[in-house]
Amino acid sequence: MKNDLVNRTGVAGPLTSRRKFIRAAAATGVAGIFSPGSVPISAHGSATKAAQIALPTTTKEVTPFNVHVPQAALDDLKKRLATARWPDKGPVTDWSQGVPLAKIRALTDYWARDYDWRRAERALNALPQFRTALDGLGIYFIHARSKHERALPIILTHGWPGSVFEFLDVIRPLTDPTAHGGTENDAFHVVVPALPGFGFSDKPSEKGWNVARIANAWAVLMKRLGYERWVAQGGDWGAGVTTALGHIQPPGLAAIHLNWAFVFPEKIPTEGLSPDEQRAVDAEKIFQTQGAGYFLEQATRPQTIGTALADSPVGQAAWIYEKFNAWTDHDDVESALTKDQMLDDISLYWLTNSAASSARIYWENKPATYVGGKIDLPVGVSVFPREIFRAPRTWAEKNYSKLIYWNELPKGGHFAAFEQPAACVRELRACFTTLRA
Repeated sequence: MKNDLVNRTGVAGPLTSRRKFIRAAAATGVAGIFSPGSVPISAHGSATKAAQIALPTTTKEVTPFNVHVPQAALDDLKKRLATARWPDKGPVTDWSQGVPLAKIRALTDYWARDYDWRRAERALNALPQFRTALDGLGIYFIHARSKHERALPIILTHGWPGSVFEFLDVIRPLTDPTAHGGTENDAFHVVVPALPGFGFSDKPSEKGWNVARIANAWAVLMKRLGYERWVAQGGDWGAGVTTALGHIQPPGLAAIHLNWAFVFPEKIPTEGLSPDEQRAVDAEKIFQTQGAGYFLEQATRPQTIGTALADSPVGQAAWIYEKFNAWTDHDDVESALTKDQMLDDISLYWLTNSAASSARIYWENKPATYVGGKIDLPVGVSVFPREIFRAPRTWAEKNYSKLIYWNELPKGGHFAAFEQPAACVRELRACFTTLRA
């Protein structure tokens, strides 16, 4: 087996040995609830005071967590949106130079006038939320248990510019399948953590939080929750973390599922490629030459772009909105994701001031490649047509010796669970059905 770990576009470093893969997680301080009474505010000027929301300190104890952003932070956001300075509209009206001025103004006008963050809060608070310290870092997660005794535990990992909001529409169908077109044999216990530096997880203050370390932390989390046998799923950076889990093979991990498989050969043949293989190579070239500017910036200068976005909600919105447009399956982006869905995600980045800390995952995992190495654990893959590139099955079969599931879907893109929640639920049920015996 290759001694490499995949990151968002490939391999970041050597595998952690199985003897060392679980490290004790500890943190000092008192665990608390994220509520108006327990959220200290930074004291560096009125605007900063409103925007800097501090998370409670966390121990190894699994502590209930409730979201309530102070009204001052929401008021500050509206003031910043009202006083935004706009660029000229440029010489084109399409997306060829990035977000068109008319589109971003329409989105941010809606954000300022009609969008309701409290609705998003209620959606989160309707689910069981927690924080716990893993490898010294406070990690936020949703943990929704099924009522069905034989439910299969699954950990779902998001990427950038995603968040736990991606999975809100799949949690109940997975935990309560009998109410959503399935049987009790389709039931899952669902764990949805926020990556380090994202959302309501802590921001790392030290280097080293690459996909291998995150995967190790997820293994500790599943053990801490009492799960002796479980599966994992991910796309984007979540696919990197899930692939790392497939390499590490921590005790209890039975299989993984990916909606973006890193299966490129180490050396691409110059001739003799099948149509599906050539399609993947061509798509990767287009991404590298036309779509990877954000990647290079975040992988080399995360603090610079993070500083710029931390001061401008319009900048934060444009940075993410462009990716929603580029990576979803649509004629118009708002036919793939609603304004509210996109702004739930964008608002989470803004309100938690996560532009820099989320960008650092790119820096932590460079150099990057689409070569994911061989995995001997059972693997399932769902291929959506508007993915950045669509992995060919021939390459997957060479990398995954136990390919238990493969399906190419007719609709959907990079944010699979966000765009196509019903299809994703069907895919996970079908992928892991053979593991339930």
